[in-house]
Amino acid sequence: MTKPKKVVLAYSGGLDTSVIIPWLKENYGCEVIAMAGDIGQGEELEGLEKKALATGASKLYIKDLREEFVCGYLWKLVRAGAVYEGKYLLGTSIARPLLAKAQVEVALEEGADAVAHGCTGKGNDQVRFELTYQALAPQLGVIAPWREWEIRSREDALEYARRHNVPVSASAEKIYSRDRNIWHISHEGGVLEDPACGAPDDVWMLSNSARTAPEQPARVTIGFEKGCPVSLDGQKLGPVALLEKLNELGGRHGIGRIDLVENRFVGMKSRGAYETPGGTILYAAHAELEALCLDRATFAYKQHVALDYGQMVYSGFWFTPLREALDAFIESTQQVVTGEVALELYRGNIQVLSRRSPYSLYSTEIASFTMGESYNQKDAEGFIRLLGLPLRVRAALKAKAGK
Repeated sequence: MTKPKKVVLAYSGGLDTSVIIPWLKENYGCEVIAMAGDIGQGEELEGLEKKALATGASKLYIKDLREEFVCGYLWKLVRAGAVYEGKYLLGTSIARPLLAKAQVEVALEEGADAVAHGCTGKGNDQVRFELTYQALAPQLGVIAPWREWEIRSREDALEYARRHNVPVSASAEKIYSRDRNIWHISHEGGVLEDPACGAPDDVWMLSNSARTAPEQPARVTIGFEKGCPVSLDGQKLGPVALLEKLNELGGRHGIGRIDLVENRFVGMKSRGAYETPGGTILYAAHAELEALCLDRATFAYKQHVALDYGQMVYSGFWFTPLREALDAFIESTQQVVTGEVALELYRGNIQVLSRRSPYSLYSTEIASFTMGESYNQKDAEGFIRLLGLPLRVRAALKAKAGK
């Protein structure tokens, strides 16, 4: 790559991207334009423009991506039922393609030569960002400072920030690496790097512990239309407002904490603590509605799709034909996933209270222990004999061989 004249940096204002601005100017002599996406990180965006300009950026774009994030990305996760390694609801993973897409749009608008990111050479995010660049604008150069510079630790980055008068909120005493959006917050680094050490109380930010959650449970009814959440307790809400309300409710009652040792896409294991209060509630409700509305074969196959979908999102394969094809399958399955699910939240636990849908496949007449005309129990005899035919043939062969 020839030396770029103008670079668009995916900017969060955190330690890594804060020091990258002066580093790019020092090592490439280029103009640096910062791009931040508002995906629900709240107060983290306050003062961001002043900070970016003070550290050397020529300008800062802040794009409001919240509604696009919820409708075009998060609701796809909910409808897919995608989970990585049985626990992780993909809060960081799902945000990266959207941020990289917005970054590419700014780069093309500004006539930039290259894009840059603050992902480390050990992490998954470098893959997620760069696969998006390749899918949407392969002509742009890519600068990944963590793969080039002499900084080898967050302590080194703090020292670089000190020398270049870059203000950062991280410190040697409290050095957690956090990523927050409207779906979740992740915590890594510090004492969490030792999987034998429990997550300290000062790690958690969005949720009460089960010990300090309210003594009285909360009840909430979530309405879905074609698999998408649309209402709480009968009140229609926009996607962003709905998720924010569920985050507050779930956090208050200790919902959505996980402590996970995961397999990174790049090959190593890592340990992180995640809080996804609203998302955890939505997954639980959506799963109950699908159990009511999907036939057995579709339900079983969709579980395989959910595993593949979660793996694809985690690994950064968002802008791919396969993801789009899986979305088409999921879209078809969700045409009947409409109805309401009532849940009780109590000290970190979710209890299902009721499920209702106009597309319910549950028939009281058939499922009841009371005999009815819709199901002839004598039919089960022939059904079982057909199922058991291979077993009877095998038993006969074994008996003959035994003689």
